[in-house]
Amino acid sequence: MTLIERLARPELLSMTPYQSARRIGGTGDVWLNANESPFANNEPGYNRYPEFQPTALVENYARYSGVKESQLLASRGADEAIELLIRTFCVPGKDSITICTPTYGMYAISAATCDVAVNKVPLTPDWQLDPQLTDKLNGSSLLFICNPNNPTGSTLTPSQIEPIIAALSDDCIVVVDEAYIEFSPELTMASLIEKYDNLVILRTLSKAFGLAGLRCGFMLANDNIIDLAKKVIAPYPISAPVGDIASNALTLDGVKQMETQVKELNALGYSFFDEISKLHGVNSVYHSGANFVLVRFNDDSWFKKLGDAGIVVRNQSHVETLQYCLRFSIGSDSEMKKLTDTLIRISDSFK
Repeated sequence: MTLIERLARPELLSMTPYQSARRIGGTGDVWLNANESPFANNEPGYNRYPEFQPTALVENYARYSGVKESQLLASRGADEAIELLIRTFCVPGKDSITICTPTYGMYAISAATCDVAVNKVPLTPDWQLDPQLTDKLNGSSLLFICNPNNPTGSTLTPSQIEPIIAALSDDCIVVVDEAYIEFSPELTMASLIEKYDNLVILRTLSKAFGLAGLRCGFMLANDNIIDLAKKVIAPYPISAPVGDIASNALTLDGVKQMETQVKELNALGYSFFDEISKLHGVNSVYHSGANFVLVRFNDDSWFKKLGDAGIVVRNQSHVETLQYCLRFSIGSDSEMKKLTDTLIRISDSFK
């Protein structure tokens, strides 16, 4: 029995997924198999259910990410993919996942809603993985590693992650969340999917592609994992408008536009880092491989003062080890100028 078969919920192995009208398919020009309305009151075709996995979307993202189409599952954001993995490989009330804190909060939330325990292994003081991580999983079925990490912005090289995947090849599925990978493309693990059956990569169009409102993400993994996840996912996860817009964003021109914008955002991030590092009242500005910067201040008043100036940022002070920390998304040039000017003004008030 393979690792995937051992870790999968037993009932899924023999379960036949829901046979939706589009999955069953058929030929002909009179469609009376899905209880749809014959009236296309809005856009042509929107009265029909969409493809289970839109062909153009899967083809374009497979080409972009460098994986086979069979190694790809489109989902409603990477958030749905997180829950799919937990529902596929964790038995409620019995199994657990491991997360490396501080990290993205939805791993724990998704586990809790599925009655799955969360094993927390803190990052080191410089926000790297615990050297003894593989010995601290406590039997978890899934290990989540966010790279670049949210909310710290810290990064890991493939050479740091691959030994963990290899060491756990008979024990655990390693999920590398690459939601921010376009801002640090050299860190991707996608080329290792063929090599490791226990590797899953999560991706999204919400960040670098500027399509957060679309809610479109992807799970990249070997065929066995993808096939199991297809049994669990909803019958029509990608709506027709989402499939159309996302497919267009993944054309060669769309990818080129994304890469140009990433360069601009990275440059703004570097400039912001340099400008505020020297401000009075700023204790630490942390290097980031994503489109945000985490900053630790001298007290908890900065969040309110920024809000009073009309600037909404993410307060991370409630997170263990992140007291007095705020996370700043990298916005437009004008937005970053307003932010920097406001921080300078607040800083001057401490002198």
